[in-house]
Amino acid sequence: MDSQTAVAPHSPHDTSTTGRLKPDSLGVLGILFFVLSAQAPLTGIAGAVPIAVAIGNGAGAPAAYLAAGVMVLLFSIGFVAMGRHVVDAGAFYTYIGKGLGRSAGSGSAAVALFAYCAIQAAMYGLYGATVGGLVAYYTDVHLAWWVWTLLTMAVVQVLGAAGIEMGAKLLAVFVLAEFSILIVFALVTFFKGGGPEGLGFGESFSPHAALQGAPGVALMFAVASMFGFEATAIYGEEAREPRRTVPRATYLSVAVVTGFFAFTSWMLVSAHGASDATPQAGKALESGDATSWVFAPITALFGSWAGDVLPVLLATSLFAGILAFHNSANRYLFSLGREGLLPRRLTRLNRRHSPWAAGTVQTVIAAALVVPFALLGKDPVLTLFSWFSGVAVLAMMLLYFLTSVSVVVFFRRSRADTRLWNTLVAPVLGALGIAGAIWLIIENFTTLIGGDRTTAVWLQLTVPAVLVLGLCVARLTRGGHAAA
Repeated sequence: MDSQTAVAPHSPHDTSTTGRLKPDSLGVLGILFFVLSAQAPLTGIAGAVPIAVAIGNGAGAPAAYLAAGVMVLLFSIGFVAMGRHVVDAGAFYTYIGKGLGRSAGSGSAAVALFAYCAIQAAMYGLYGATVGGLVAYYTDVHLAWWVWTLLTMAVVQVLGAAGIEMGAKLLAVFVLAEFSILIVFALVTFFKGGGPEGLGFGESFSPHAALQGAPGVALMFAVASMFGFEATAIYGEEAREPRRTVPRATYLSVAVVTGFFAFTSWMLVSAHGASDATPQAGKALESGDATSWVFAPITALFGSWAGDVLPVLLATSLFAGILAFHNSANRYLFSLGREGLLPRRLTRLNRRHSPWAAGTVQTVIAAALVVPFALLGKDPVLTLFSWFSGVAVLAMMLLYFLTSVSVVVFFRRSRADTRLWNTLVAPVLGALGIAGAIWLIIENFTTLIGGDRTTAVWLQLTVPAVLVLGLCVARLTRGGHAAA
């Protein structure tokens, strides 16, 4: 029986099913909210932009977000072209397998699953520290960060099992809240004519501004902010008219994310003044609270209430990202189970057609990644968040590169789409840009994780190690199938 449609026998009283995820559940906006949730907009702005400004290219940091957006757009052209011929919850690994072979696809599946679980674990660390601080401030209740993290894992598990529509609605609320305050701030600042030195367009977007300082560091953090847009294809099986919905959601998400980060970072630089933005960002980093560089001008514009609301929105931003990555990772596990690379039990669905078995395993993996840091008493931000977010970005960029190569190989071999720009030129340009980004990430990895060189090397080695592990599993399962 075909592995894509097989349904395991079950009793009338068994609420679990296997087979396909619930079709026609998400439209363009629903998928877009999952993508934007994975971006964690406020987390990306408050966490990455001050660092990009302080140790990157200063006031030219907004240009790095535009450059990253162009690179991702070039990649997404081939990504969308492949998506018209392949609709599967595995997305990247399915695409890579179509062009580069089953073993390469299986190896990349391991990397993708590792990337999603790592970034979710990283966000759990920052989330636990943020929520613990908020609760202590408002209630004088002091609990360890990992208590809030473990409680949230249980909530995420329940919401993940409740169905994709419930998740989309909840994420829409959180995303709109954080987007709204940042966009309103940016628009008000823009229409007021900017900060003390005006809008400073040339100081942020001219070639000189873009290339000053260490533009590679700024580009690295900009690329990291694009993490998660693969969700457009992951939810293809649950989308309404996926051949139309997924391309629209992909291009819209790239445009929205690029425009949002470039415009908002520009207005933050303008609010500080282009000449003072870098020194102020440096002071914020030295104080140990990089978010103050972002929160201060917003509070100055809107009043003290914004200073109370922003930390709460940071917590909900992280929660939204955690839930989005939980849904992405459990769909990877579901797809791997359906392909026979992992136990078939992972394909079990509940009444809401949610992959509850895969979701349970994903929650267990998250706990396994987080608990050791709690037991060893490690700082959840300086270690768990910094280390795993760096590893996840490196792993995801490797997937982007392999996907671009696979797109070129697939269409040259199959001739399923003969459009030269979509299937050759854009993917090749995207692959070259991504290769450059990977080099920058490796070159500046110690800065990205905020750790030492030895730790950076060991963390980088986990990515090829996971790839090799996935390749070995593919060969073993292929051998088992052949023997059978």
